[in-house]
Amino acid sequence: MSHQEHQLPHQQHVEPQNSAQPTKPTSHFPANLFSKGMDNLRFRSKWAELNGAMGDLGTYIPIVIALTLAKDLNLGVTLIFTGFYNIITGLIYGVPMPVQPMKSIAAVAISSSNEEFGIPEIMAAGICTGGILFFLGITGLMGLVYKIIPLPVVRGIQLSQGLSFALTSVKYIRKNQDFLKGKAGADRQWLGLDGLVLALVCAGFIIIVNGAGEETENDSHDREGDQVDGEFHNENSDRRLRSKLWKILFSLPSAVIVFLLGIILAFIRQPGIAKQIRFGPSNVSIVKISRHAWKQGFIKGTIPQLPLSVLNSVIAVCKLSSDLFPGKDFSATSVSISVGVMNLAGCWLGAMPCCHGAGGLAGQYKFGGRSGGCVAILGAAKLVLGLVIGSSLVKILTEFPVGLLGVLLLFAGIELAMTSKDMNSKEEAFVMLVCTAVSIGYNAAVGFVGGIILYLLLKLRNLSKNENASLGNCFRGNP
Repeated sequence: MSHQEHQLPHQQHVEPQNSAQPTKPTSHFPANLFSKGMDNLRFRSKWAELNGAMGDLGTYIPIVIALTLAKDLNLGVTLIFTGFYNIITGLIYGVPMPVQPMKSIAAVAISSSNEEFGIPEIMAAGICTGGILFFLGITGLMGLVYKIIPLPVVRGIQLSQGLSFALTSVKYIRKNQDFLKGKAGADRQWLGLDGLVLALVCAGFIIIVNGAGEETENDSHDREGDQVDGEFHNENSDRRLRSKLWKILFSLPSAVIVFLLGIILAFIRQPGIAKQIRFGPSNVSIVKISRHAWKQGFIKGTIPQLPLSVLNSVIAVCKLSSDLFPGKDFSATSVSISVGVMNLAGCWLGAMPCCHGAGGLAGQYKFGGRSGGCVAILGAAKLVLGLVIGSSLVKILTEFPVGLLGVLLLFAGIELAMTSKDMNSKEEAFVMLVCTAVSIGYNAAVGFVGGIILYLLLKLRNLSKNENASLGNCFRGNP
């Protein structure tokens, strides 16, 4: 060994090209980073990824319509910024990480007058929420919170959010919606271009194509099709033809077809839409936020939004991503910083306050999204629409059949709720269900606190029970 060690410098001397080897990792760093980013954006299945991109539109479109009509939100700027966010998050994370509206801030804005809570207050609330999340992320506090929160409590939050989406979707399907006022109207008619029959047929079509949302479903269709072809190779051609037709049916991009159907029906419902579209991007300007707007935005917007963002946009998203994509565990720190940067950058220019969301991730996964390319293609579409027609897009979206949005939202909510199926013990299920009930009946923050308290009480009870059992064994002389 000593002889080899003495020979090593001599070898380096006679072969000077080896001396450059230690610098290779540094010189290849940009190339490796680029390669990693391209791999994150690579489609696992072209149609499945495109289909998955439609998965969170059931929440995105109604809130965007409501804020644009009720508060004069700059839709063009929102599309550009959210499109850019989609592309960047897809590039960084390599999974269909969604970009969704901050729902609590949107709810306050829609239910208040422009004088009480207008665009300045909305943007102030988004900036404050983003700033706090950025601080929690950069200091590592969010990572600490993620580690100490019990899994049954996280599952309770996910289940409550999923069921809330599902219940909202049923309202969209059953009743006419006035997004401007944030209220439901009369029962929807059975027939018509936005009738119950249309929504039920589309729901049935998605169920036939996607089933219950089995893992790697699109890949398994290809394998099953090949296997079926092999089995029936020597049988009659009719059976082979039927098997191929089923294979084609199972591979259809169901959500894309439903969404495109909605766009076509929007133009049929209001043929004059095309004349109302104005081409070109919207004007961009810095939002002026007064001291009063900062105060109202923080009190009415940030305070109710912050618990929801911490629990659903960070904690639940990190847990769900690890469940759906084993091996791709994202730190709560990075996700928290991501949400913070989005709002610290875009809200100053009038872009809608945004966050990530477990419901959007579940919805995109349900419809086939498996890579960052899924949200990147959605982001590219938003960028093009924001630059080409800007805020005129709202004229099309207002005529989009709301029942079809309800169908997309229904499957996203069910997919998120199904993540709670791993609560195997009665104690875990008890904590989860209590947390879920309180979250739906009151709000997520109270449900979270109640779940934590219940979890600690049960642990204390078990500890006391074990101590009593140990004392009993000692008195009986058992070791």
